[in-house]
Parts: sequence; C-alpha cells; structure tokens
Amino acid sequence: MPSIIITGAGSGVGRATAKAFIDAGWDVGLVGRRVAALEETAGDSGALVLPCDVTDEDAVDAAFGKAAQSWGRLDALFNNAGVSLGGAPLDELKVADIRNLLDVNIMGAFIAARAAFGLMRRQDPQGGRIINNGSVSAYVPRWGSAPYTASKHAVTGLTRTISLDGRAFNIACGQIDIGNALTDMAAKMTKGVPQADGSNAIEPVMDVANVASSVLHMASLPLDANVQFMTVMATAMPYIGRG
Repeated sequence: MPSIIITGAGSGVGRATAKAFIDAGWDVGLVGRRVAALEETAGDSGALVLPCDVTDEDAVDAAFGKAAQSWGRLDALFNNAGVSLGGAPLDELKVADIRNLLDVNIMGAFIAARAAFGLMRRQDPQGGRIINNGSVSAYVPRWGSAPYTASKHAVTGLTRTISLDGRAFNIACGQIDIGNALTDMAAKMTKGVPQADGSNAIEPVMDVANVASSVLHMASLPLDANVQFMTVMATAMPYIGRG
C-alpha cells in the first residue's frame, strides 16, 4: 500500500487529512510536537506516531528515516505544519513571534521537504510526491498578516522549485491553498475578523473534510500527472475581490 508522512498531524487540517488517508488504506506517519495529540489522531489505526519539531533537522531526518525503514519507501509527504499570528500592524508584532512563525512555516517546510526529497531520490524505484500546504494568503493578504503572508509566498517558491528540481528524480510537487476551512485555527472566522476596510465581519467557512479529500486526490495521481496548485475555499469568503 502507498505511504505518506503528514506534518502537523495532531490537529486541524493535518488530523483531518491523516484520517482520510488512513481510511483510504494508506500507511500514514504522523509528525508533530504533541505526542498525545498524535496518538489521538492515530487511534487504533496502526499509523506511525513520529513526534518531532519540524524545525529540528536531526529529529525530522530520524522520524522520516524510521517511517521509510518501516514501510520500505516513502511515497508522499503532506508538508502541512504551520502557525499563525493575530492580525496587527507590523510594528506592533514582536520580533520573537515573527521569527518563530518564519522558522516553523518556512524552515520547517524546507526541512521536511528536504528529508522527503532525499528519501524519494535514493529509493528504488525512485520518486514520490510532495504536497505543500500554502494558503490563499500566498496570493492575497489579510489585513495585519505580514509574517504569515510572507511565509506562504515562500512556500509557493519552494513548491515551484521542487517541481523543477524533482523532475530528474521522478519527484512531483504541488500545493494546496486553503481558504477558511473550519478548524480550531479558523474558528475565529465564525465570530468576526478584521477586514481591509476597517470593519469586523463574520466570514463563511467550509468543512475541513473538503481539504482532506482534495489532498488525497492530489496524492493518489500517478507520478506522470500533477496538480500544481489547487485552491480549496469557502465559496463566499472574501478572497475573490479581497480588499
């Protein structure tokens, strides 16, 4: 059966996606910092619990190596781990908080992709797929979201470059850009969030299962086909025409 590692698998999009892959019969590795949360995601499915911090390259390499050794190969990575900050003008944000967000969202994505790329390049048969979790903020920012928006633009650059560099090794890479999937992180949308015109408004949300099924579709394609970018969003959210 095919195999996938999912980062940020202890909650939200990561947990929903992990459960979709488990239900589809994949071997699933769950990466995250909180062991109890990963074990809750795994339940009695037999999914591999791989606790580590995605910003720690040695821990990531060890976790990915354990998964590959257990399964014999790694077919896919859903590079999902990420954090956000509350909306605020740039000068009101603490530099330490900005550094932490960039470390997780950019370096964490690079480190996990690097580990997966190395395994996929060297396994036999060669190849695999990396799916990065972007955001609609990779295209259009929210008010007060400079660090998060910058991090997601960086993920897009990572996606495009892996797509190019992976050709020689049969490694495909795509990106899913999500808008207002209802998770704990997005629950604030249902209560009202700041808008570009200075108002505060409730925004439409969608079931996170729509994201999970989309990632499963992307990962299930043969390696000679690729979804380069997919936007999955609440239909009426303020993205088209945002601002």
